[in-house]
Amino acid sequence: MFKYFLGTSPRWFKLTMIAFLVFNVVAMYTLGPVVTAWCFIGEFIFTLAMALKCYPLQSGGILALEALILGLTSPEAAYHEVDQNLEVVLLLVFMVAGIYFMKPMLMYIFSKVFTKIKSKVALSMLFVFLAAILSAFLDALTVTAVLISVTVGFYGVYHKIHSDADADYDRDAIPDRDELSGETLDKFRGFLRSLIMHGVVGTALGGVCTLVGEPQNLLIGEKMGWNFLEFFMRMWHITIPVLIAGLLTTFLLEKFKIFGFGDKLPEVARRIIESYTKEEDEKRTAKERYGLYVQGISAILLVASLALHLAPVGFIGLFLIVVQTAFMGIIKEHNLGEAFEEALPFTGLLVVFFVIVAMIHDQHLFTPIIDYVLAMPPSSQPSMFYLANGVLSMISDNVFVATVYINEVQAAFDKDLISREQFNHLAIAINTGTNLPSVATPNGQAAFLFLLTSSLAPLINLSYGKMVKMALPYTIVMGGVGLLGVWYFL
Repeated sequence: MFKYFLGTSPRWFKLTMIAFLVFNVVAMYTLGPVVTAWCFIGEFIFTLAMALKCYPLQSGGILALEALILGLTSPEAAYHEVDQNLEVVLLLVFMVAGIYFMKPMLMYIFSKVFTKIKSKVALSMLFVFLAAILSAFLDALTVTAVLISVTVGFYGVYHKIHSDADADYDRDAIPDRDELSGETLDKFRGFLRSLIMHGVVGTALGGVCTLVGEPQNLLIGEKMGWNFLEFFMRMWHITIPVLIAGLLTTFLLEKFKIFGFGDKLPEVARRIIESYTKEEDEKRTAKERYGLYVQGISAILLVASLALHLAPVGFIGLFLIVVQTAFMGIIKEHNLGEAFEEALPFTGLLVVFFVIVAMIHDQHLFTPIIDYVLAMPPSSQPSMFYLANGVLSMISDNVFVATVYINEVQAAFDKDLISREQFNHLAIAINTGTNLPSVATPNGQAAFLFLLTSSLAPLINLSYGKMVKMALPYTIVMGGVGLLGVWYFL
């Protein structure tokens, strides 16, 4: 039985998981439920860190199941967390699949960008800026899905020529196939790895700015009664300086080639992409050109629908699928099913994560921190809320942390314990605190976790540890500038 437990994952990992399961039972009856719940959080983070050894759905799911069996939470509480975050679940199921049908257009646009912009510094800053702008009007997960699709596409082009002996390629551009191996392949992976990390950090920089940028922003805005413009105007004193600081950080990281950044696109890889782009342009049929127009119009409708918040994000994604497939003639069930393969494993993992979130809620793990901060002088509360939210968002889901904190603050306001002005200040601190420092680990932001558990991560050797290392300078700068803004303006 042990032979088949968790499949082909390493023996030490299997033994560690069994040790966790046994330890949790012992801890429950000796140390109590609160200490055991904190142990579960640490163990779940460990399963995320080992995502390249074993997909976290299985290992993390076993821990979540044990938490339910030990009574640290209940199926009803876990379902309530899913219900509260149903829009995020629908977004993953439908929006990511909708982006799948846009791949030809995305590849067309980004291949032009890749080949025209020679400077890695300029390209990196463009990625951060575009991801930030898109995330301000779309959703960070949607933008991350776009970045993953494009990056997987470019890696696929390179890999096909590198590994397929029968692959057609321009022999003038690539005279020796062996040139694609070894150090060149490592540099190409490093190039893609740094770009995708710049991109997902950009989703955090833009997502914090607007009402629709992140799920918790919408929740906070509804609690406060802020519309799209008012939300932006209340946040911009903090968020715009953070965006500028983030772009400056990108420049410095690429210029000095530190923290895993700085790898340039190898010349042979550039020739491959240029050759691929040229070949695709030459052999593109009338039907494929028509498809690009459909995808382009769909992209415009997507941005407009999300910016105006015409419907829940998941519904917009569903109708994005319908419009694209209907007008491009994709009517076979099998062809539709392929679009859902990327997101469904992560959707399952997210539901498992909500079980852990329900456990945190049922065991009141964050309550002492909230009570402690509310007991402080009003002038100190925004900064302390920012710090508390930031630290907790590094180890837990930032949507959950924001939900808990804004509900507690609203309860304090309803009891006349704080003024309306202080309520506004604390809401701003909660929004920025859950969005900015949470880039430190993949646990804090769904976009980061989505990237870590995507099919792209193993292709470019992006592990949990590498993500933490590459995000560290951004965490320090974004978190620090955000804290200064909260302290100065609030």
